[in-house]
Amino acid sequence: MLTEWLIADAIEQCAEYVMTQGATQSNHARQTAAACAKFGLKCHILLEDRLGSKDSNYYENGNVLLDDLFGATMEYRPSGLDMNQELEDVANKYRAEGKKVYTIVGGGSNEIGALGYVNCAYEMLQQFDEKALDVDHIVHATGSAGTQAGMIIGLKSVESDIKLLGFGVRVAKEKQEDNVYKVAQRTAEKIGRPDCVKREDVIADTNYVGQGYGKPAESTIEAIRLFAQKEGILLDPVYSGKGAAGLIDYCRNGIFKKGETIVFLHTGGSAALHGYINYFK
Repeated sequence: MLTEWLIADAIEQCAEYVMTQGATQSNHARQTAAACAKFGLKCHILLEDRLGSKDSNYYENGNVLLDDLFGATMEYRPSGLDMNQELEDVANKYRAEGKKVYTIVGGGSNEIGALGYVNCAYEMLQQFDEKALDVDHIVHATGSAGTQAGMIIGLKSVESDIKLLGFGVRVAKEKQEDNVYKVAQRTAEKIGRPDCVKREDVIADTNYVGQGYGKPAESTIEAIRLFAQKEGILLDPVYSGKGAAGLIDYCRNGIFKKGETIVFLHTGGSAALHGYINYFK
């Protein structure tokens, strides 16, 4: 999603700097910093303090440490600002100095970044076919909207009947679905299939957010421990942990029926665990 599409676009536009924004322990920001290091681009990140935590580990370990190791420069903002506008304001200051800047919205969630998950959907469908898997549901964590938008376009553009469900990590259900649908519409237009998705195709369940973005609920911690101890798979406390909590609860309560084939799309994030040590004590 990031390197194949967004960084490629930055290189094509002869960018000198790549700038993006996210929460303090943003996986996206860390991935952007790593990709920029790989391709010789300068990276500048705006980090939003959404938690107001007093835990120094949250601000110095995990993805923040990796941002620094990858050579990114960082500046911080308090919670509640329009971070994409803040990003453009900073980028314009650099541009006024003659620097060529490419900005990436939070999460890389625009019609370019979402193309990565359009391809992800195509690849998954190919793998299901190769393995003769009859999949009923694909589930994943949904936040800044790019993952779910790309996935639904990928599935609907080839008329797949697999149901897609995003477990929200931040905002209320209607707002989350609206955000996803807006990105999905733009993505559909970009691939030349503007009518392939409808609003009712976008479904999110936001009952596993807990106390808010970046704050692991008890169900989040349980899901992380369960995946680690039963499968040797690491989830993160912000996204995939909450998505897995939803998956587990749906199975326990019979929402997903016995005999159905459910695929959990793991969107990564284990590096953020190191910023949340106190939640596991």
